[in-house]
Amino acid sequence: MRERARPIRTALPVALAATGLLLAGCGTTPGTGAPAATPTASGTPTASGAPSGTGVPEAARAAGTVGGPGTACALPVSFALAEEWKPEAIDDPDDPEFAVLMRQGPATVRCEVDAKPAGHIGYLRVWTAPKGPARAALEGFVKAEKGASKAVYRTTAAGALPAVEVTYTVRDALMEESKEERAFAVATSKGTVIVHLGGLDTDEHREMIPAYELARTTLKPS
Repeated sequence: MRERARPIRTALPVALAATGLLLAGCGTTPGTGAPAATPTASGTPTASGAPSGTGVPEAARAAGTVGGPGTACALPVSFALAEEWKPEAIDDPDDPEFAVLMRQGPATVRCEVDAKPAGHIGYLRVWTAPKGPARAALEGFVKAEKGASKAVYRTTAAGALPAVEVTYTVRDALMEESKEERAFAVATSKGTVIVHLGGLDTDEHREMIPAYELARTTLKPS
C-alpha cells in the first residue's frame, strides 16, 4: 500500500462505495455450506461457486498467490488469488492513530485483495490475531463488527489446516439493509489468521464467493 492508511470502515457514504473505496459487509441470509475446490484439465486450481441460479460464477481460476516470500503481503499463510484480484499490504497497521480502522476485536488487518479489477466492489482482507483457538478469535472478530447478528459457525478445512468458518449478517443503517459476510480462521505457529470476504451488497458478495473459496481451499502455512 502506497498510502499511509486506507479507510476500511464498513459504513461509509454510498458515493464512496460507488467508486470502490468501500469495503462493505454483505448479504441477507447466511450460506449453509462452503463449495469445494475442483481441479481443471490443466491442473490450475479453481474453486466452485454457489449452486446454479444464484448468479454466482461457478469457478474462480487461480492467477498467482499472496502471503509467501516475494508476494505483495507478508503473512503467516499463503493462498491462490483469483484472476485480476490485486493484493496490497496495509502500511503500518499497528499505528495507534489508526487503531479504530485497523483493528476489529482481537485482529489487525494486514492485507487486502481488491476485487475491483475483476469487476466487483469488495475485498478479501487478511487479519492476524495472537496465538490461541481459531474459533475464539473469529468469535471476537464478529462480535466487534457493529450490527453483526445471526452468526453461524462450522468446522471446515483451509487447505490442509483445520479451520472455523462463519457466515453472518450485518445491518447497514446507511443503506437500510442487512448484508451477508463470511470469514474463516486458522491457527498457525505465528498466530491466528482470519480471511474475511466483504462486498458492496449481497449480490456483490455472492459473486465473489468463488474467489474466497479459492483462497480457503489453497491456503497453506507460508
